[in-house]
Amino acid sequence: MKAEVQEKASEPHRFRTIWISDVHLGFRGCSANFLLDFLRKSECETLYLVGDIIDVWAMKKRPYWPQAHNNVIRTILGKAKHGTRVVYVPGNHDELVRDFDGMHFGNIEITNMTTHVRADGQRMLVLHGDQFDTVVQYSKWLAVVGSAMYDWLLRLNIIVNFVRRKLGFPYWSLAAFLKHKVKNAVQYIGKFEEAVAFEAGRQGVDGVVCGHIHRAEITRIGDVTYCNCGDWVESCTALVEHFDGSLELLHWSDRQDGALSLKAVA
Repeated sequence: MKAEVQEKASEPHRFRTIWISDVHLGFRGCSANFLLDFLRKSECETLYLVGDIIDVWAMKKRPYWPQAHNNVIRTILGKAKHGTRVVYVPGNHDELVRDFDGMHFGNIEITNMTTHVRADGQRMLVLHGDQFDTVVQYSKWLAVVGSAMYDWLLRLNIIVNFVRRKLGFPYWSLAAFLKHKVKNAVQYIGKFEEAVAFEAGRQGVDGVVCGHIHRAEITRIGDVTYCNCGDWVESCTALVEHFDGSLELLHWSDRQDGALSLKAVA
């Protein structure tokens, strides 16, 4: 009986679709071990990589590529090799990949924007989202400065969580806490979400999945279902579609003995 329970607990989580974004491999703040654990314990028919998977900006400033980052790439390639459809939608930190729009590399599809059809027939626009970030589009130097400050905050976050682990406390994101407390950041997030949802409505789809702002969310904006799959630096979240077409957010850093913290869409 005990062996049977252990076997059931080790079974992978199965989904129709998984979306992950803003992994930032090559950046010291990347939670690669959390992501690796998630990828190894999850199976899906389609895996969307929704931009900023590799942080070229960070790599240019200071090369950093530990074994855990290499293992993430190998695990994704392994899934693609064994039947998982893997679609890479590049972001601004890995924008070099955008030059290969429409091509395939090692069973991985490259596309700058695509449409996903859920099991219930609803159509979801999938894009990274930096196209709707006016700071990135019109003041790239300011975005780079902001990125450097954010990097510093995330390094401080590593120290904070090291101390929290020693004291027996769970993972907590200092960067996310401060970002959501700043009035201008909250206003920016709201405008970003509205702009992305407007584009989805303009294209005549039912919803949109994006990343970029590191804020996991499932909500309704007008007639559009807005989904942001979050990141693997602060929140360690993924958006998943179940086989009935329903969507949920998985907070993997909150996971305890295989249990998941979930947020469902209505």
